Amino acid sequence: MDIQAIVESFPYYLQAMGTTLKLAFGGIFFSFLIGLLVGFIRYFRVPILKQLADGYTELSRNTPLLIQLFFIYYGLPKIGIQLSKELCGVIGLSFLGGGYMAESIRGGIEDVPLIQIESGKAIGLSRVQLARYIIFPQGFLRSVSNIGANALFLLKETSVFSAIAIMDLTNVTRDLISMYYLTKEYMLMLVISYVIILVPMGLFISYIERRVRYGVFGD
Repeated sequence: MDIQAIVESFPYYLQAMGTTLKLAFGGIFFSFLIGLLVGFIRYFRVPILKQLADGYTELSRNTPLLIQLFFIYYGLPKIGIQLSKELCGVIGLSFLGGGYMAESIRGGIEDVPLIQIESGKAIGLSRVQLARYIIFPQGFLRSVSNIGANALFLLKETSVFSAIAIMDLTNVTRDLISMYYLTKEYMLMLVISYVIILVPMGLFISYIERRVRYGVFGD
């Protein structure tokens, strides 16, 4: 084990971690917004839009992120749409994650007790008011666990970004190995980098889940 090589690789991995986190959180944020919109469209069965939302959900969840990235990065320029590779990564991650987030949010919304929705209707709340004051707050709390799991999933999916030459952790590791042939050292650094990112995030999500669970069920 070449300790000197590991030490010298620190700056490269720190920069790659920053890139990975920036793109991951961008993708997670926009996928949540997409999921929120699509989830409500599917729950309220908005005419025409529901069919489009169903099609999007199935397409995003049943095609690999790698194929989506290839289409965005290599396909769109063929019709005159030029995007930076970082933007392509965020768009691809958002497209993939939006489908998963939509299902998580829709599932949480459908778990809201029907009696509370009926009570809201009985006091004259409109559909918008029902969504704002009853359905969304409770549905969101019930979907936090799945949303957190999706966020971790999307963070790990950033490893595919190396396919479009984004200098994420995987791509930096591959480049260092190809230059110095120190596979063990740089693979170890790759694992450590992901552990540094994923373990704190997993613990934070677990903490939020416990707080939400106590708030919902009064444990």
